Amino acid sequence: MTEYTTVSIPKDLAERVEETIEGTSFQSTSDLVRFLLRSIVIQHQKRGELTEAEFEEIADQLRDLGYLK
Repeated sequence: MTEYTTVSIPKDLAERVEETIEGTSFQSTSDLVRFLLRSIVIQHQKRGELTEAEFEEIADQLRDLGYLK
């Protein structure tokens, strides 16, 4: 059985995500977050280590989405 943990995001971001995923195959905010994190991890594993520039690009994207300040 898969164990889970909780990740906190601001409520306003969660509301924006819920609006964004309407009409998509994502059933919840958690589904989208799992997809995004899995994509980042897979990308990292395929390339080996992330370069500083790649890390900054990902951080910028997460910041734009409201996950980072």
